[in-house]
Amino acid sequence: MQRIIECVPNFSEGKNQEVIDAIAAAVRSTRGVRLLYVDSDADYNRTVYTFSGEPEAVLEAAFNAAKVGLELIDMRIHKGGHPRMGALDVCPFVPVSGVSMLECIACAEAFGRRAADELDVPVYLYEEAARDPRRRNLAAVRSGEYEGLAEKLNDPAWKPDFGSGEFNARSGAIITGARPFLIAYNVNLKTTDVSYANNIAGILRESGIIVKDADGNKVMGPNGEPIRIPGRLKCFKGLGVEMPKHKITQVSINLTDYHVTPPHVAYEEVRKEAALAGVEVTGSEIVGLVPKEALLLAGSFYAPGESDERKLAAAAIKGLGLSDLYEFKAEEKVIEYLI
Repeated sequence: MQRIIECVPNFSEGKNQEVIDAIAAAVRSTRGVRLLYVDSDADYNRTVYTFSGEPEAVLEAAFNAAKVGLELIDMRIHKGGHPRMGALDVCPFVPVSGVSMLECIACAEAFGRRAADELDVPVYLYEEAARDPRRRNLAAVRSGEYEGLAEKLNDPAWKPDFGSGEFNARSGAIITGARPFLIAYNVNLKTTDVSYANNIAGILRESGIIVKDADGNKVMGPNGEPIRIPGRLKCFKGLGVEMPKHKITQVSINLTDYHVTPPHVAYEEVRKEAALAGVEVTGSEIVGLVPKEALLLAGSFYAPGESDERKLAAAAIKGLGLSDLYEFKAEEKVIEYLI
């Protein structure tokens, strides 16, 4: 069996096409790697690259992309709607075939060590590669974002896994790790008021909502951590994001296990909460690639009894409104059709 892993680095640049293309070229020029998809968003000011190959080649491509990205992106002037900590915000390694999660963890560690040594940037490990359970959750590692990074690095509890811990004002920090396949999935709300998206995300995301007192202060539990009201959906991370270009807002979602919460379940639950709030859902988008199984699960939900794969895919695209912002082409978005 061929040994294949996927790497999905997220860079903090979604507007400058020359920078976006230069990072893509760094991946394409790496022997043994196939660049599968480049997904840029100007409102998020973020680009997600998806490439695959054997571990050694993917590791080299990830570093080549990081080197170019850190040379061209200046976080001191970066603004965007998506949370981020650095020029290369997050760089996960994902097992696809013939490769274990342990091997992907080794890739993340090798990448992090090299990036810290050669690019002079602090690096944190997350998800399956995390050395501290408090760092498994990407949102926890990213808390404070770039603007709070200098202060965060002064906290001994947030000493980076690799690097000296000196604040790199131009590049910020890199978060890398290993994880199962994640679906980056956004649901579109026909409103420019992001509070609706934030409220819906809080109700649905697994981590839920932090309880606050009448003055707006967090209510702390006996363990010293904020008390939370758990959300409705497992393996669902979400927040509200403004999309000025499209005059909408989005519930921006990471589905960390689509077997537990597939896109169609997330979509229908967002629609339910939006309807209660009097807000219209116009459709959704998948950022990057999606496993065929997840798309066909949605197709079976919207076209029960159908067995033809093409018709199921079409039903999923229509039911989820995946062409709301731009045309969804299954041949370009389904990972199995590209590898």
